[in-house]
Amino acid sequence: MSTQTSSRTLAVPDEPAEPVPQRKKEEFRTWLFLSLVMAPVLAVLVVSTYGFVVWFYQLIAGPPSM
Repeated sequence: MSTQTSSRTLAVPDEPAEPVPQRKKEEFRTWLFLSLVMAPVLAVLVVSTYGFVVWFYQLIAGPPSM
């Protein structure tokens, strides 16, 4: 059984100091998607889920009474 030794060096990718215009465009589109689509969808889902939980609780426990 032979032991192989190799000297491998980790290559560090060269990243530009400033983002390239393509990346800025991609980040802007991502921000638009998150703020104009995902935030309202998540807000509606949270409110709908809360309403469903209250409705289902009242279905089982009855309406609130004083």
